[in-house]
Amino acid sequence: MTPRSTQSTQSARRQRLGTELRRLREKAGLTATESARLLGVSQAQLSNIEASRFGVSSERLRAMARHYSCSEAAYIAGLLDLAGERKGGWWETYRDVLPAPLLHIAELEHHAVALRSANTAHMPGLLQTTDHARELFRQVVPAFSRTEIEHRVSHRLQRQAVLDRPEPPAYQAIIHEAALRVPVGGRRVARAQLAHLLEQGEREHITIQVIPFRIGAYPGSGQTVLYLRGTAPQLDTVSLDQSHGPAIVDSERELETYRLLLARMEARAMTPAESRDLIAELAGEL
Repeated sequence: MTPRSTQSTQSARRQRLGTELRRLREKAGLTATESARLLGVSQAQLSNIEASRFGVSSERLRAMARHYSCSEAAYIAGLLDLAGERKGGWWETYRDVLPAPLLHIAELEHHAVALRSANTAHMPGLLQTTDHARELFRQVVPAFSRTEIEHRVSHRLQRQAVLDRPEPPAYQAIIHEAALRVPVGGRRVARAQLAHLLEQGEREHITIQVIPFRIGAYPGSGQTVLYLRGTAPQLDTVSLDQSHGPAIVDSERELETYRLLLARMEARAMTPAESRDLIAELAGEL
């Protein structure tokens, strides 16, 4: 058996902390050697912190922020929150049966302040019914085993619990009309999926907007995007659904690109009320 890399077994938040500390140092124009000297640690220790192999105390993290001339309170508080993360969540029970990026998405959703998604071909994972999700996993090439399909369905349904918390994050889902019209699993499953969308759209913290066919071409067509807002803009994250699995991006430039992309997609979408009417109409046709 090939051993998994240390990076693949680390939590998403721990990885992000190391990445942010390296970015802060580089923005300050300091080499690892210079930074280690200022902090009173070895270069090897600093490298291990930035590579997420070592944790970092709140005192040292504050010292790093001072040396790196970072004074933004919300950002520093977010970094301290990342540094204080020790206990794994429910997703850790899937550590040995699902790819690490799927666990990372669940972890990031759990800690997100708000969520936005844009989907063209399929329903958003957070709004899929069990039958819809199972049918999608049955169509994967190369085929998943029955056991892996059930692991993935179970994981997807547990992810949805983030929307059922006493104080859930706000969630905006932008869905292209094409995804609504594909009868995944047949008419019965498709009708139940649309009914589920209507039900979820009635919840105060969930907003569903549809981009209709009549709009034609629009920015971001063909992409599946999940935007996870952190406690500070620098700590936002984007997950992109790709054929080989989800890809997570979080550079400042990429985040700004996807903020603009989602804003333009929202501007092309129908209002929530208009979207609800279209979903209801399509459900009635099945």
